[in-house]
Amino acid sequence: MPIPAPELVVHDWPLPYEIRLNHRELSAIDLVVIHCTELPDMAMTREFGERVHYPEKGTGNSGHYYITEAGGVYRFVAPERVANHTKGWNTRSIGIEMFNLGRYPHWGDSRHQAFTVAYTKEQIAALLALLRQLRHDIPSLRYIAGHEDLDTRLEPASDDPKILLRRRQDPGPLFPWNEIVPASGLARFRP
Repeated sequence: MPIPAPELVVHDWPLPYEIRLNHRELSAIDLVVIHCTELPDMAMTREFGERVHYPEKGTGNSGHYYITEAGGVYRFVAPERVANHTKGWNTRSIGIEMFNLGRYPHWGDSRHQAFTVAYTKEQIAALLALLRQLRHDIPSLRYIAGHEDLDTRLEPASDDPKILLRRRQDPGPLFPWNEIVPASGLARFRP
C-alpha cells in the first residue's frame, strides 16, 4: 500500500520584482516546466533569482517554485505572474526548479556535461504533492515538460568553441520521468 504524500507546505518568498512581472489568468496555464537549479545552495539560487536581467522592466530569470533536496517547497513567483524561466513558453507555463548540482560549476565545459547527483525521494514526493495542488488550483493544467524538451538551442563549449553543446539539459538524465508522468496525471509534452 503506497504511503500517503505529506501535507504540502509552500513557503512564500516572493522575489523583490514579482509585482512587475506580467499578470495572467490561471486559465491561460496548461504546462509545467521542470528545471534543475544547477547551483550548490539556496543562497546562490536566491541571489541568481533576484538579479535583474531585463532593466527596462526591472525583472530577472526565475522559476515559480523551488524544491530543496529535503523536500522543502518555496514560491518565488505566484502562479498568476509570468516568470521568465523558459524562452518562448513563459506565458502558458509554471516553472518548477529542482535543487540539483547538475553540471555546476562547469555548465559550458564539454568535459563536464554529466549529471551525477540523483534527485532525492523527498524532492520527488514534494514535487508530486505540488503537482497535485497545482492541478487542483489550475484545472486547465494538462502537460509537463523538461526545460531540455523546450529549449534545444546549441552554444559553443567554453573549453572548445568548435564543440556545440545543448544549452539546456535540465532536469537532466537522472530525473525520474517514468515515475513522475504517470503519478502526476499530466501528459509529457515534447513539441
